[in-house]
Amino acid sequence: MQIETERLLIREMIASDLEHLLKIYGTPVNMKFIPNSNCDWSLDKLREKYEKANCNYSLGFGIFTVVDKQTKAIIGEAGLFNSFQDLKHLELGYILDKKFWGLGYGTEVCNALINYGFEKLKLEKLTARMIAANTASARLAEKCGMKLIDKGTTDTGVHFLGYETNKPS
Repeated sequence: MQIETERLLIREMIASDLEHLLKIYGTPVNMKFIPNSNCDWSLDKLREKYEKANCNYSLGFGIFTVVDKQTKAIIGEAGLFNSFQDLKHLELGYILDKKFWGLGYGTEVCNALINYGFEKLKLEKLTARMIAANTASARLAEKCGMKLIDKGTTDTGVHFLGYETNKPS
């Protein structure tokens, strides 16, 4: 799987990506809005996470590496996840390095994955969930045509938002 946008390449993860992604995971500001996450990652822990998440690459989804086409720099990860045990309804998620926030990369990534999900994977629905304090991600979901469908508080007291978009008619 490979998706190309104007500035980005979203591609299957390879082993040499892990060190770059570990730096992103090890930066507190990058992980600020990731539920139940911390910056205490090792290459082995990260490899294990990706191996588990990417067991569905053959079906066209998982966590992908996001690369700036011009500089070849790895700027983050993005993916589609089977959070709902329904292969027609996947969850969209991403983590970008802070250096690339506010530059439109998130919009590019999300729009590309939404299009890929509906056109290539023939999905019926996509969901994005985030911590309510992550107002930039909420705005991004809305900018990409997603509608707020859920909000609440987790068992641990974290406020969250849920956005969805359905297959275009």
